[in-house]
Amino acid sequence: MLEAKDIAVLRGEQIVFVELSFTVSPGEAILLIGANGAGKSTLLRLLAGLIPLAEGSLTWDGQPILTDPAVHAGRLRYLAHADALKPSLSVEENLRFWARQWGGDIAQALDAVDLLPLAGLPARLLSAGQKRRLALARLALAPAPLWLLDEPSVGLDVASIARFGELLAAHRARGGMVLAATHVPLPLPGARELRLGRPA
Repeated sequence: MLEAKDIAVLRGEQIVFVELSFTVSPGEAILLIGANGAGKSTLLRLLAGLIPLAEGSLTWDGQPILTDPAVHAGRLRYLAHADALKPSLSVEENLRFWARQWGGDIAQALDAVDLLPLAGLPARLLSAGQKRRLALARLALAPAPLWLLDEPSVGLDVASIARFGELLAAHRARGGMVLAATHVPLPLPGARELRLGRPA
C-alpha cells in the first residue's frame, strides 16, 4: 500500500499543496482532479521520486519510499505529459531502450497498443496519437505495481482509449495501483477522485 500523510510540496517559494493525505491499495485507482496549476503533475513527480517532499511522509507498506530510491524506481512506471521518444529511432528501438532496463517482450508490448505493424518506422513519422501509444507501450512492457500517469489519453482516439482501458484493467486485476492526472474521463471504473487546488 502507498500512503501519503500530511504531505506538502513547494515550487520555488510557492506552496503547491499542503496537508494532503491519501492511500492507494493494490487494485485501486485514483484520478487526480484539478485546474491547471493545482499540483496534479507535481504530485505525480513527487511520487516518482523526482522532486523533494517539503513536509509529511510517503510510505510503501509502512517504509519510507525513498529509503532506497533505486528500489522505488523499480516498482513504478511514470508516464509524463510528454511522450519522451527519440525521433530518430524506430518504434521498436525506442521501446528497446526501456526493455534493457526492465526486461519484457517488445513485440507483445507493441501489439498491446496496436503498433506492432509499425515497429520499424522512425518515431518522427508517427502521428501524435501513435506517439502516445508508443509511450503507453512502456506500461505493457514489464510489470510494475504502481503506474503514475500524467494525461495518459492525450491524442488517443476512441479505439486506442479502449485498448488502454484493457491495459489498465489487466494491471489492476494483478493488484496494480494507478494514479492518473486527467481532464477527461478515463476507463478506470470504480476509481476514487482526489481533488487538488491551490491552498488559501
